[in-house]
Amino acid sequence: MGGCFSKPKPVELKIEVVLPEKDRGKEEVSAGGKGSPRAYQGNGTARHFHAEERLSAPHPYPGAQDCVEAAVCHIKDLENGQMREVELGWGKVLLVKDNGEFHALGHKCPHYGAPLVKGVLSRGRVRCPWHGACFNISTGDLEDFPGLDSLHKFQVKIEKEKVYVRASKQALQLQRRTKVMATCISPSAGHSSSTNVLIVGAGAAGLVCAETLRQEGFSDRIVLCTLDRHLPYDRPKLSKSLDAQPEQLALRPKEFFRAHGIEVLTEAQVVTVDVRNKKAVFKDGFKLEYSKLLLAPGSSPKTLSCKGKDVENVFTIRTPEDANRVVRLARGRNAVVVGAGFLGMEVAAYLTEKAHSVSVVELEETPFRRFLGERVGRTLMKMFESNRVKFYMQTEVSELRAQEGKLKEVVLKSSKVLRADVCVVGIGAVPATGFLRQSGIGLNSRGFIPVNKMMQTNVPGVFAAGDAVTFPLAWRNNRKVNIPHWQMAHAQGRVAAQNMLAQEAEISTVPYLWTAMFSKSLRYAGYGEGFDDVIIQGDLDELKFVAFYTKGDEVISVASMNYDPIVSKVAEVLASSRTIRKREVELFVLHSKTGDMSWLTGKGS
Repeated sequence: MGGCFSKPKPVELKIEVVLPEKDRGKEEVSAGGKGSPRAYQGNGTARHFHAEERLSAPHPYPGAQDCVEAAVCHIKDLENGQMREVELGWGKVLLVKDNGEFHALGHKCPHYGAPLVKGVLSRGRVRCPWHGACFNISTGDLEDFPGLDSLHKFQVKIEKEKVYVRASKQALQLQRRTKVMATCISPSAGHSSSTNVLIVGAGAAGLVCAETLRQEGFSDRIVLCTLDRHLPYDRPKLSKSLDAQPEQLALRPKEFFRAHGIEVLTEAQVVTVDVRNKKAVFKDGFKLEYSKLLLAPGSSPKTLSCKGKDVENVFTIRTPEDANRVVRLARGRNAVVVGAGFLGMEVAAYLTEKAHSVSVVELEETPFRRFLGERVGRTLMKMFESNRVKFYMQTEVSELRAQEGKLKEVVLKSSKVLRADVCVVGIGAVPATGFLRQSGIGLNSRGFIPVNKMMQTNVPGVFAAGDAVTFPLAWRNNRKVNIPHWQMAHAQGRVAAQNMLAQEAEISTVPYLWTAMFSKSLRYAGYGEGFDDVIIQGDLDELKFVAFYTKGDEVISVASMNYDPIVSKVAEVLASSRTIRKREVELFVLHSKTGDMSWLTGKGS
């Protein structure tokens, strides 16, 4: 029997809560059985809801013994627009006062656990200070990404000028709420050669599309297919934490897909799409008809084309297995990283404590120069050099030399020879859209899939999202851009799902990304391509700064280190359609000794 049942068992409240982050790694998610790409046809217990999802229902508390209630403050303790963490004994709650009303929510961002009290409250939502996820303060619902789960919303009452919060003990400990999802009612789906929705690619865009369809009440068959051996996982962590095991990276446990009737076909490659007959053909010959199609194939890493390019122990980091092997080979030995972009620099930073030596080879003068500018790039380069990383700039690899088939030396065009036991290549990527060339689905000259604001391609019923698309960026005059960020893929997957259901949603999110190196985070929001000036506030040498990127008289992006929540604040201003003028920033830098950000929340232009 397939992953969807027409007759679900009764809901049992005591079972099957979504595991807290620390326990998620205990789920078994390795591919079950080689040979069959359909290893994860959801065959298992069908249920309507996870237990903790029931907490979001109108009567969220099973009984008084499962709840805790306490007076947390006086009504005058909080001004409008203020947030405070309050303790309820079983856990903390975020208390928010907005327009004279109090709201109580989970206090940690479900994505990576950031304290939301340090975030930004604006327009009825709180934005995470670390990675920009947004939560509605009236419902706790996730409104912008990254992450998959929402916050619990708790009951608030005012008595004798005191604010009381009542909460379920279980919800206080879980700190996340998975939205209620429709049950799949397609009978025997696993044996059928047709599906209502087919999603090609199981990264953030594909997974969020599938989850959004279920959250919006869609109960027909959904098939999600991936080239990977694994269920959807947290790909940005691959280059930041190369030791991580697949089960630690999983975005959802195996049981989640079974419970919600989302079938995942692992190691499944679509080789052609026949749009006339609405059919996808897989490498093993399997054909699957669809009504609606989402293309989210992501990108393929560029590889070196030099002499010796096929020697052993040269990697592009695409899978947890790649990352794990790189760490094993680098331990106590010599590592060379080609490319000083985000992936290359994150890998280099991670390997410094493991490898005997780490060298970075890059064509530009400074790392991140096109993205972050000369001054910030040089600052980050210094941080790496103080951690024993050696840079070889304005050169490239001319040869990879092997001994007994295994990498031994990397030869540069400058004639320098580097000892190397392992080499990681991070020189960019190209859209993985080769399989669409003869399909009639539009591709641009660089292989990207152009879509409109609703994530629709040129073919009716075919949507696309994620790293392989170009789309109109609303707050940059609908300029067609490609933004291969994790957060953006989430947002596009959601919009695609909403439009499969004819909801006429448009993509409007502000791009937000982050990188982590040597336990320091750099955050970035906006779209900075074509910036012509950089205005810096703070101290670059101390790695405590904010950099505003401008084009003409307009701020188009911002980056910061140790300056939270400035990037989330700027993202929120840009999301509200307000333009930040260069002059405002220059006055702020000129007069601000304190780092005061109140000017950002003013009316402005």
